[in-house]
Amino acid sequence: MLVQIVLYDGFDPLDVIAPFEVLAAGSDAAGGALAVELVSADGPREVVGGTRGLTLRATARLDPDRPGYVVVPGVSGPTVGDPDQGVVTIPVLLARFAESAAAPLVGAALRNPEVTVAAVCGGSLALAMAGLIEGRHAVTHVLGMDVLDATGVRAVPARVVDDGDLVSAGGVTSGLDLGLHILEREFGPRVAHAVETLFEYERRGIVWRDAGRTPVVV
Repeated sequence: MLVQIVLYDGFDPLDVIAPFEVLAAGSDAAGGALAVELVSADGPREVVGGTRGLTLRATARLDPDRPGYVVVPGVSGPTVGDPDQGVVTIPVLLARFAESAAAPLVGAALRNPEVTVAAVCGGSLALAMAGLIEGRHAVTHVLGMDVLDATGVRAVPARVVDDGDLVSAGGVTSGLDLGLHILEREFGPRVAHAVETLFEYERRGIVWRDAGRTPVVV
């Protein structure tokens, strides 16, 4: 099984590295049953992130036809400033994703029944601003929940939201939880627990699904 983690200009490094590390360790624990690649819409290239210019190399082109997972990170940058004065804020970077070559490829992945699209932090906002997940359940960073809801997404304040072929995780460190959830979905709790133990990290919160009894609101 393949996990493609999408790099695009301004990506948040921890949104990429956290699930990459967890899934790489999970592959070892599962006997090599999982491959993890850094990809871009343009194919192999150096991609500059949004934190101090940290750069990672995409080794392949994003392929929406390959079964597995496509993981979309959020972005890193200033939260305040005037774009008209050249300040490249987080909303600007997310809007650029929506206009990039990556957006239609991720859209094709969402239409592929053999692919699950996952998002970390602002990655779900990037998908929402591209018009790809309207009506779906998802979560993003706490500062972006109102914006996510305004796009027509059913925003759920959980650490990880599993909406079938769309899985999303909240703030930047939640990429760890996302990676562990993917391992449990695909290989079961023992593999996920082995990686959790190796990383000395315990997952936070309950994975939210649109299932079960509706809570009574008092």
